[in-house]
Amino acid sequence: MLPEFKIAQLRHFVWVAELKGFHLAAEKAHRTQPAISLSIRDLENKLSEALFEKHNSRAAKTELTPFGQHFLPKAKELLAHHDRIAEDMTLLAEHKTGHLRLASVPSIACRFLPELLLNFIGSNDLHVSVFDDNSDAVLKMVENQQVDFGIASLFDEQRESEKHFTPVWEDRLGVVCPSDHPLASHSELHWQALREYRLISNGTSRLLEGSEAESLLAHSQYYISNMMSLVAMLEAGFGVTTLPWYAFPKDNTKLTFIPLHTPVITRRIGIIRLNNKSLTPPAQALVDFILASQD
Repeated sequence: MLPEFKIAQLRHFVWVAELKGFHLAAEKAHRTQPAISLSIRDLENKLSEALFEKHNSRAAKTELTPFGQHFLPKAKELLAHHDRIAEDMTLLAEHKTGHLRLASVPSIACRFLPELLLNFIGSNDLHVSVFDDNSDAVLKMVENQQVDFGIASLFDEQRESEKHFTPVWEDRLGVVCPSDHPLASHSELHWQALREYRLISNGTSRLLEGSEAESLLAHSQYYISNMMSLVAMLEAGFGVTTLPWYAFPKDNTKLTFIPLHTPVITRRIGIIRLNNKSLTPPAQALVDFILASQD
């Protein structure tokens, strides 16, 4: 049967060998000399071989046996491997290292994530991968466990019952059009005002479902899923669209956002994760950090 080594015993052995004495090793270990002697004796019993030469004089210099000389580099190798793993796991538990993967809708990825991640990571050696996509794609990545968690809207909580949704942000739906468009002069809009204009639908247009403005979905002649393409089409004067406030391109001077007053529609965005599945320590720490930042 193979011997089972205790890390403390290996460390005591290396210290006695390197410091050339049990007394100095005991001081380094903050133990008594008899305790170190007992630790070495137990290690020798497991190995069935002596590690140090026996001397009659207590003042004699501690020397390794040939077996001990052969075992010393092996013990150091085991200790180094143990310490590397212990350090890696400690850093991982303290979210100072590892690889964190999350997916987010573009509005949050652009408006909030940069500052949140900058403050969260600090000087830690943490690798982060952010996948920017619409809510459906984010949900799929969470479901397939391609990411630790997602940030998106959960439009149908009953259908997505295997996922847990924690709301974090909320914004209001409005109309986006070129700044020189006839609608741009309004401070608020009724949904019927959109019927006489070319309407472009997008991934967030489903927010109209179940409201009195739902008929606008059938009125939309075009659908554009990519936000950059949608913005380009709007800036070119191709039509108008509905977007939540956070999805409106920040600092854009060519487009205007006008809130809908009839109906008033709000969007909830939050953290989406799988039920009954624990997050990695860095992912859980980031979730806690995001929630705390909203208080």
